[in-house]
Amino acid sequence: MDVKMSNKKAERNKFACHRIVAKFGTSLLTAGSNRLNLERIADLVNQIAQLHHEGVEVVVVTSGAIAAGRERMGITKGTKGIALKQVLASVGQGKLMNIYERLFEQYNIPVGQALLTKSVLVDRAGYLNTRNTLLASLEMGVIPIINENDVVAVDEIREARFGDNDNLSAMVANLIDADYLFILTDIDGLYTADPNKDPSAKMIPLVEKIDDKIQSLVSGSTSGLGTGGMVTKIEAARLATASGVTVIIANGSEKGVLVRAASGEAIGTRFLPVKNKLDSRERWLLSGLSTRGKLTVDDGAASALRQKNRSLLAAGIIEVEGIFQQGDIVDICDSLGVRLGSGITNYASTEIQAIKGAHSENITDLLGYDSGSEVVHRNNLVIL
Repeated sequence: MDVKMSNKKAERNKFACHRIVAKFGTSLLTAGSNRLNLERIADLVNQIAQLHHEGVEVVVVTSGAIAAGRERMGITKGTKGIALKQVLASVGQGKLMNIYERLFEQYNIPVGQALLTKSVLVDRAGYLNTRNTLLASLEMGVIPIINENDVVAVDEIREARFGDNDNLSAMVANLIDADYLFILTDIDGLYTADPNKDPSAKMIPLVEKIDDKIQSLVSGSTSGLGTGGMVTKIEAARLATASGVTVIIANGSEKGVLVRAASGEAIGTRFLPVKNKLDSRERWLLSGLSTRGKLTVDDGAASALRQKNRSLLAAGIIEVEGIFQQGDIVDICDSLGVRLGSGITNYASTEIQAIKGAHSENITDLLGYDSGSEVVHRNNLVIL
């Protein structure tokens, strides 16, 4: 693709979106087997190529490295032990990338590999540098192929909550200000019950808000070869929609699923964004990458934050969790535990323990000094 063509993307884009993240799970890429399914991957690449040549910017978040390594080493049974899985990831990552490179080459589309870890994105400078690199790649007509760096990210191998590519894809969508996040898996979408166990289960085509009812539908859900079940997909959808991204969970084996979904066709389960687009700093605050603690506030403070765009004062805080310092990011929740938003605190956790529930004019008496009347100033606060 000629780099100069990227300047005319908006003019020739026939789709309902400009920039998307497409996440492919292990179960999708293996088609339920113990090895990568080249026919399935080729079909997905063909769809991405169609979108790319029509001016849609696409970032791929892919699983499958360990599965590829298992196939290359001739290991057919499940693998135990972190070290062995990391070896398989190191062997399989090259194989997986080679497959993508050869398939995209047929469409004269360059690809670039990006292996990310949470530590890279925690720091604000690292977050911005990664964002700038990905956006520059898209501008040059390159399709970034992203995976968790399984070789060094121990949390990923242990299947920790951040260490799955569902949540990684939401982080990437947050990072590049995507319009859509397509989480493609081996099921049609979110159901009212487990369709494998309950024949009366029905797919939910639209979710306007991820509330307790939606969360309860996926409690205990798991998935075959991959690290992420429906639970992590809902977590990813919650993060992405909070950043203004529309999320679609759909069956990746459906014919033309990416092209159809990008065209606006109702397919899978669509999760609507909860608010308008956020700027880069706001998305970083909400991402959870650098969160160090949690503040629980009373109903009066929750109302002031939600409806009046007020700062958070010590008087409204009823509970402090975690150990953090001045300048760290904390989550803010209401008395029921519902997350209201995130912000940068003016006080350390030990200081807030001492002043919680107190009026601002009493802070100096309690601490012997004053770092401001607001615990979190509204300029450093993002409310969902």
